[in-house]
Amino acid sequence: MATIFIEETKTCQACTWGVAYEVSDSQMEESLQYLNVREAVLGGYVTKMVEFTPREKCQGSLLALVYIATSDNPIYLGPATPTEIAAQIAICRGNTGHNIEYLLRLAEFMRLYCPEVEDDHLFSIEAAALALVI
Repeated sequence: MATIFIEETKTCQACTWGVAYEVSDSQMEESLQYLNVREAVLGGYVTKMVEFTPREKCQGSLLALVYIATSDNPIYLGPATPTEIAAQIAICRGNTGHNIEYLLRLAEFMRLYCPEVEDDHLFSIEAAALALVI
């Protein structure tokens, strides 16, 4: 049995759009160990198993492991405007890259793979971040 991980996600009205990755049994322990340290121990996230429904109608729902940020996260900004969020993103960096790159890739993913989803919040943060760095 493989575990499905969801990456590049954006949640809107009880629905999360994203990419799910299937991890083989032989990779599961190493993958979970890495993700648990990065997201749960160091990053202020909790894990949860959720129902994942692929866009392809020929596939049924699967269980997927997701990491959800909490207000206990040491870098949680709290309620903030898109400009305040963009300012924090522009100065932050993780072990796997700069946060602005993650933001830009997330916005690009949403435009390419979920064009029917209107995410004004995400795109306003993207615009504010680009205004800061250009």
